Amino acid sequence: MNYNYIDIHTHNPREGILSPRMAGIHPWHAEQGKELPDFTECDIIGETGLDYAVAVDKAVQMRLFREHLAAAVKLDKPVVLHVVKSFENVILTLRDYPTLRGVVFHGFVGSVAQARRCFEHGYYLSFGARSLHSPRTREVIAVTPASLLFVESDDSLMPTIEQIYTEVAQIRGESIVNLAKQIEQNHEKLIRQ
Repeated sequence: MNYNYIDIHTHNPREGILSPRMAGIHPWHAEQGKELPDFTECDIIGETGLDYAVAVDKAVQMRLFREHLAAAVKLDKPVVLHVVKSFENVILTLRDYPTLRGVVFHGFVGSVAQARRCFEHGYYLSFGARSLHSPRTREVIAVTPASLLFVESDDSLMPTIEQIYTEVAQIRGESIVNLAKQIEQNHEKLIRQ
């Protein structure tokens, strides 16, 4: 491995940490009327999704979300999803795009029941600092199939990706080395299928 760690979703790339290139319009900015970016040079489309905790028109968010998903299918690229208080609508919408190359629920904070619905479809869950503060999500971390797991730092510098790997490995009762190897395999599958 050329990198010590893979950070599947970060706003703060660091030397020695592999962070896939992403492009997309965040649901918070859905009403700004921007055209979709050129996705040809990115590894992953996103983050995209639905956030029902913000005062951005839900219909506009959904239209933009569907545009991202359609582009992902057309270009055969995976997507990273932002999902806040919209899990059911996101799951239902994804059904309309069964040929998506890969789906990553970033910063997952949810229940085991929600996680199992993701696992049924082969969707990945990515866990970051917020995930680690949620007792029910810590339970999800413990039961997530290794082949569907990622970790991330998102927009936070603390804790570092190294600290997140350490804590996720402890929750799962495995070594950091094994966790890092598995995440490397997951990344290879997601990006280079």
